[in-house]
Amino acid sequence: MGTPETSREPCPDRILDDIGGAFGMGAVGGSAFHFIKGIYNSPKGERLVGGTQAVRMNAPRVGGSFAVWGGLFSAFDCTMVYVRQKEDPWNSIISGAATGGFLQMRQGFGAASRAALLGGVLLALIEGAGIMLNKVVTAPQNLPMMTEEPVPGMAPGSFPLYPAGQFPGMTPATPPAPEPSSSGSSSWFGGLFGGSKKEEPAASSGSKTEILESFDTPTPMPTFEYK
Repeated sequence: MGTPETSREPCPDRILDDIGGAFGMGAVGGSAFHFIKGIYNSPKGERLVGGTQAVRMNAPRVGGSFAVWGGLFSAFDCTMVYVRQKEDPWNSIISGAATGGFLQMRQGFGAASRAALLGGVLLALIEGAGIMLNKVVTAPQNLPMMTEEPVPGMAPGSFPLYPAGQFPGMTPATPPAPEPSSSGSSSWFGGLFGGSKKEEPAASSGSKTEILESFDTPTPMPTFEYK
């Protein structure tokens, strides 16, 4: 988004652009003002005709006054740009003061000084409001972007997959270690028919845990081989 200084037309074309814009603003605003004033001052039954006649008589004059002010302001602004070789709000403030003083020069030095002071203050307020509005509009765009660090061993642009119940940043839960087998030499037949070792719960008095072993031999499997 450009600033109020850089978003305007270049200096030779700026004068014509400001003259046209100021004339349109003055003509529209003057038409609305004098139409309402003409309706209010006209007799009953002739209000619409009176408002229309007031617009025809006064709207071009107001538009011309605005065009003269805008043309002089742009001419002084281009002069300040050429002299100072940069564009900043001070150019507009000085141009507003010079325009106000130049238009009141026929009224004397006192009137010209007051008009110059008024024009400078008015342009300073306008430029200050424009700068504040520009900062408010462009403030969210200057926030630093939040970037996530890539996970080691993961291709950029891919999304890591987490197990169910686990969120990013959490330490993965380790599965419980399997209990060692009480008898490594016993087969699954022995465990099926009671050949595995049984652990008795420890007594509350702190005695040693007793392990009962079965001395029953596993039942041999019948064979159907012909001898």
